[in-house]
Amino acid sequence: MATRKDEKDRLRAARLEAERRDALATRKRLILGYGVAGVLTAAVLVGIGIVIASGGGGSSEETPAAAHIDTATGSINGVAPDAREGTAPPAVENLDLQNAAADAGCALRLGLPDEGNTHLEPDAQPPNYRTNPPTSGNHVTSPFQQADGAYGQTPKLIEYVHSLEHGRIEIQYSPDLPETDQLALKGVFDESPSGMLMFPNPRMPYEVAATAWTQLMGCKKYEGARTLDAIRDFRDQFRGRGPEPVPISP
Repeated sequence: MATRKDEKDRLRAARLEAERRDALATRKRLILGYGVAGVLTAAVLVGIGIVIASGGGGSSEETPAAAHIDTATGSINGVAPDAREGTAPPAVENLDLQNAAADAGCALRLGLPDEGNTHLEPDAQPPNYRTNPPTSGNHVTSPFQQADGAYGQTPKLIEYVHSLEHGRIEIQYSPDLPETDQLALKGVFDESPSGMLMFPNPRMPYEVAATAWTQLMGCKKYEGARTLDAIRDFRDQFRGRGPEPVPISP
């Protein structure tokens, strides 16, 4: 027969076992809680990393205001912006494109053959465009068309040809052009940058050129205000006239 002492010992052992089980359960809950907190923290950090890498919050997409880059119209594609402030151009003297181009010594090649518009992958080799600089032809798939804006480097051919299809005008210049002349061209770009791209092109046979879809004006020499007039007349005649025009910001 169990004695009173035996009963007390049994109850004490049962109490200790219950306390041990409660302590073990509490420890498991803490470990689980720490694990969940760690997973959530890691997820937050990964999310922050993705946002930073993808340009969330505008950090990676921030560009100098002077470049007028509009990422709603395409992609930057890693091309450096042109942050220079252009020189304000003089008033337009010649409003007729044909006369202005002739006065500036620029060759107009209008109504060129449409060379196609098949979409290519971003790493594709460019086709053999028939004009230099090109005015139409197969080009990169969306959304990798070069965004409206001024750039300090030359985009890939297939990127800026696609922009032409969307009704853009592209001002191109030799990187050997003196800085003062480059800034004069930038001033023309700055006065009305919507639907416009501007960038250096070391591969073309002109000091300055303006292109639209199937339209080309090539200027062997930069002739100051006369060249600026011709570019503005070209812009005003052909901007927004590509086969797949994208709305131009006011």
